[in-house]
Amino acid sequence: MKIDIPYLDKTLHLEFPDENLIVIAEPNELHVTETEEKILHDALVVPYPERIQQNMVSGCSEKNSDEKTGKSIEDFLNGANKILIIVNDGTRPTPTASMLGVLLPAIEKAAPDNLTILIATGAHRAPTEDEYLQILGSEFYKKLRPLCIAHDSKCKNDMVNLGFTKNRTPIFLNKLIFEADRIIVTGSVEPHYFAGFTGGRKAFLPGVASFESIEANHKLALSPCACSLALEGNPVHEDMMEVLKLINVPVFSLMTVLDKEQKIAAAFCGNLIEAFYAAVETAKKIFCVSVPVKADIVISVAKFPMDIDLYQSQKAIDNGALVLKDGGILILVSSCRDGIGDTAYANLLASAASPLEAIDCIKKSYKLGYHKAAKIAEVAARAVIAAVSQIDSGTLKSLFIEKESSLQEALDNALSSIKNKGITVPGIIILPDGCVTVPEAVS
Repeated sequence: MKIDIPYLDKTLHLEFPDENLIVIAEPNELHVTETEEKILHDALVVPYPERIQQNMVSGCSEKNSDEKTGKSIEDFLNGANKILIIVNDGTRPTPTASMLGVLLPAIEKAAPDNLTILIATGAHRAPTEDEYLQILGSEFYKKLRPLCIAHDSKCKNDMVNLGFTKNRTPIFLNKLIFEADRIIVTGSVEPHYFAGFTGGRKAFLPGVASFESIEANHKLALSPCACSLALEGNPVHEDMMEVLKLINVPVFSLMTVLDKEQKIAAAFCGNLIEAFYAAVETAKKIFCVSVPVKADIVISVAKFPMDIDLYQSQKAIDNGALVLKDGGILILVSSCRDGIGDTAYANLLASAASPLEAIDCIKKSYKLGYHKAAKIAEVAARAVIAAVSQIDSGTLKSLFIEKESSLQEALDNALSSIKNKGITVPGIIILPDGCVTVPEAVS
């Protein structure tokens, strides 16, 4: 068996006996005949909730029939004076430039001189110029870059206090939301390891919320109900949904679902809640993958742009662990080109003598990022985590991760280790897009 794995600007070659492979678990194919541009244009023709009323989608448990958000983009923007577009930062594969391409004609017709683009960084840093180019695309970069403002979660002067959610999460949102008279939210929907799914309501919390709000919301990720695919009963998601009720500015959304090549497979627009839930149903069809059995070895790859740092790439660890046997070995393949990312989770893990001690520390006190430490520690407590990464071995070791010099060496070492336990034919599962693929073992 010979397999090639993309890594930065090169390819990592991997070879092992065919008998070891259980499955290469990739996102499912969704047969699409239209171009990406046509998919986006078609979505704008019949926005939600009109499409709901035409019985073209089902299973949305939460509805919002605000007629302003169900109109076409042209009708939505009619009479607009100040338009705000919220877009993802560079840590997501969201096709923002393509979405801007179909939205801009209506925006320029409605309010050509009063447009602001707010980058929903959450608690992340502001984008670099290369990342702005990635977000806006070469066609729109020069035109739209001067209109962009990167959200800063720690700038208290930029925030509006909206009180508390039922979970006692304090809500502070960027004041630009309340200075606009129309808001357009763009995003992509795929599984998320503790919010259930990305997209939709995440544009506001954590996207443009204060550090304090994000920290309180992410603390809820320690709940066993906060996991991939889970929405109902998930306190993180419930917090986010509650925030939507506090926004009195009309909101129009354009949500996409990507395929395994990170191309647009589907798009939904109009009412934010309706479009989000419709996108969730499509995302499940693409990213939920059945595998025959759990594996002794799982190779989970964090694809660009999720390979930016370990903080983002951890999603590949979490998903890979879903089909890893206790005592098995998980190999993360991610350049982590910007290092570890947020330092709080790394400092917590480095201060603990064992994964279980780290988990105990998190239970006693919480800082933003500790949910990430908890997820890593939970996997490290029952299996070995190895990594093919640019992060140095000392740093990885402090995070309970073993550094490997190459992917082939990592697999060879894993096979040898599992065989030493008496397993003659170790089973291998490979997740080429581990950050968004949610595998489930049939038996």
